[in-house]
This record gives sequence, structure tokens and C-alpha cells, in this order.
Amino acid sequence: QVQFVESGGGLVQRGGSLRLSCAVSGGTLDLYAIGWFRQAPGKEREGVSCIMSSVGNEYYADSVKGRFTISRDNAKNTVYLQMNSLKPEDTAVYYCAATWGSPTPSDTVDYDYWGQGTQVTVSS
Repeated sequence: QVQFVESGGGLVQRGGSLRLSCAVSGGTLDLYAIGWFRQAPGKEREGVSCIMSSVGNEYYADSVKGRFTISRDNAKNTVYLQMNSLKPEDTAVYYCAATWGSPTPSDTVDYDYWGQGTQVTVSS
């Protein structure tokens, strides 16, 4: 069974950086579009970034454009989310999600597989 596992979360000060990883097991990463979502306490899950499978087109939410970068290494079966210039409002549990084909990047219902999440906390 294919699984997606996030790692790389932690506590960082405002302006700091973190790199999240989403590793796939039991499957081949290059078949999947991968999205990153986040959910803060009391808020809905929101799309942060997405990278498509074949061409590698990328999507970013307005709130993270210029600060976050998504990339994929199919040889390592891993997608990364490099997060720079972090702000306290970036604090959330971050999830990676996957699906075949071309999802609407920020639509949770378009994704079939979800990781367990990793906590990112940005202190002020």
C-alpha cells in the first residue's frame, strides 16, 4: 500500500527556515501530483503549494509566494517544501497529499492520499 510520510517540522523563530519532506513508500513518486496543505487550530485546511507529476508545474498560495519553494526528487521518491522567511502565521500542522492526474491544487477533495502531518511552529 502506498504511503506518504512527512518530516522536517519543528520550532523556528520568525524569519527562520525549515525544509519539509514528503517521502513515498510502496509506490513511485513520479506518478503522483503532490500537494502541501496546512491546518492551524480552529481553521480549515488550506492549500499551500502543489507540484504536478509529469511537467512539474508548480502552484503557490498567495500567502507563501516568494517564501516557499516546492521541488521533487523522483529518484529519492521525495517532495520537498523549502520554507524561508517564516512568520508566526505560518504555524500549523503541514500535510502532504497525493493523487494521480492534475488536481485543483488547493482542493482537498482532489487528493486521494494523505500523510499524518508534521507540526511547524514559528515563534515571534
